Amino acid sequence: MSETTFDYIIIGGGTAGALLCNRLSADRNVRVLLLEAGRKDDYHWIHIPVGYLHCIGNPRTDWLYQTEPDAGLNGRSLRYPRGKTLGGCSSINGMIYMRGQARDYNQWAQLTGDDAWTWDNVLPAFKRHESHWRLDEGQPHDASFAALHGSKGEWRVEKQRLRWDILDAFAQAAQQAGIPATPDFNTGSNEGVGYFEVNQKDGLRWNTAKAFLRPKCYGRPNFEMWTSAQAMRLITEKQADGSVRCTGVNVWTGDGMEHVTATEEVIVCAGAINSPQLLQLSGIGPADLLHAKGIPVVHDLPGVGANLQDHLQIRSVYKVSDATTLNTLAATRWGKLRIGWEYLLHRTGPMSMAPSQLGAFTRSRPELEHPNLQYHVQPLSLDAFGEPLHGFPAFTASVCNLNPTSRGTVHIRSPNFEDAPSIAPNYLSTAEDQRVAAESLRVTRRIVSQSALARYQPQEFKPGVQYQTDEELIRLAGDIATTIFHPVGTTKMGRNTDPMAVLDSHLRVRGIQALRVVDAGAMPTITSGNTNSPTLMLAEKAAQWIRADHKARHGLNAAVPARTQPVPQPDAEAASLTL
Repeated sequence: MSETTFDYIIIGGGTAGALLCNRLSADRNVRVLLLEAGRKDDYHWIHIPVGYLHCIGNPRTDWLYQTEPDAGLNGRSLRYPRGKTLGGCSSINGMIYMRGQARDYNQWAQLTGDDAWTWDNVLPAFKRHESHWRLDEGQPHDASFAALHGSKGEWRVEKQRLRWDILDAFAQAAQQAGIPATPDFNTGSNEGVGYFEVNQKDGLRWNTAKAFLRPKCYGRPNFEMWTSAQAMRLITEKQADGSVRCTGVNVWTGDGMEHVTATEEVIVCAGAINSPQLLQLSGIGPADLLHAKGIPVVHDLPGVGANLQDHLQIRSVYKVSDATTLNTLAATRWGKLRIGWEYLLHRTGPMSMAPSQLGAFTRSRPELEHPNLQYHVQPLSLDAFGEPLHGFPAFTASVCNLNPTSRGTVHIRSPNFEDAPSIAPNYLSTAEDQRVAAESLRVTRRIVSQSALARYQPQEFKPGVQYQTDEELIRLAGDIATTIFHPVGTTKMGRNTDPMAVLDSHLRVRGIQALRVVDAGAMPTITSGNTNSPTLMLAEKAAQWIRADHKARHGLNAAVPARTQPVPQPDAEAASLTL
């Protein structure tokens, strides 16, 4: 902690924060401080793909949040993992590379009144940091693929290193049910069925710390990083003209409080749960809530902590016959040893698995214009995440509503920064979400009934064929559904006329100068798929705006180059963490 004054303070070294550190510190004339509440990503289970089983629910890497009891889930509370380490959720997530649908971003443009968010205008930001395996030297591809994907970025996208006969049969059954095969979920229309592509490199998880921090930031004299350093409160000051400016952060280092000052901006990248919590602790949020918790109101922003959206997955489990699944492979000590040796020797096999291997996007009813369901299909089954695998061969077809209409909240419980916030997703609280839940279970049954799976004699273990009516299926969804870990929207961007918009279209906090929020909380509506890659895109856009604003303030050339730095090459420090 050599200094306490910086140009930029970035709170959170996760998905968005890591990219922003890389982009902003590329300018040697600015000083950047990264504050990360967790520890470094030197825990070996972070880097082994199947290690998410050891990272979720582990205080070493997870905030260990729980939701409030939820009426839509028949009173159940859910575990709500959030990454607490360098790389954030990219260190513990499912590693699936998914952009969503073009309509998601066109809707953002409408909601914010800013065409910067249209699909055509976000696509270059996706490509800027992408390194797609199909564009590697020697890999065949056509010009249309290259127009949609990047090859020179830091964010590695690879194909999975295993396949399963039972998943191939599910894919064939999906096609028989009317879902086309697709080689690429990331063209702007993700309709279809196929194996997911993943953020891995040579069989190892590729998190944002390895992609954006370690190759370049660690060696820059203008970059400083504090780990195990939790932001307690944003510091704001009233200016002579009556405006309010964010000037710094109070930070708990474990040994005491430090005050750090930002001369340019404070950028909050703490995620859709921790960012609204920090704003509320700092007096920025719904005035009624702040008064009730004894926090002086700096700025009344009722949207802080509102608009929580998440993907709720409904897990259908099918017993099968004469099929190899992870349940059977990992049933014996010898089987587990074989899996371990395969990974040690070749970086392949079940230890290289993402949590879900096969994906599908389709409609819950034919008249819908766009796919509104996503499947994560796995060659395994268990009663609940963290529980042992079942003792019989089975596969799981998890389905989620891509565009939920239910909205929840994130609210502080007290003025104490160490107290976990109250997370209330309000799942299945609208008639539309309940309808889609019932429809999605029927779509699953239709796929599984196709002839391609007949040889495996699938039997519905969960939820059970005895449940048939809408009322029964909705009740059942409440009993078995769980989060797929995609919270967004709690500090949404929007138009000036939207009283619930926390941010403007450039992610600046309304009513507070020199303060932005850059993470999944900024999304006004959830994307139609996994949310990690869209969060990186948000950060890429924000980096361009922040650099342009800096140049404009200081009378410099405001043009922002297409790339801020050469593509980093692996160095000795990066190699030391590849297991």
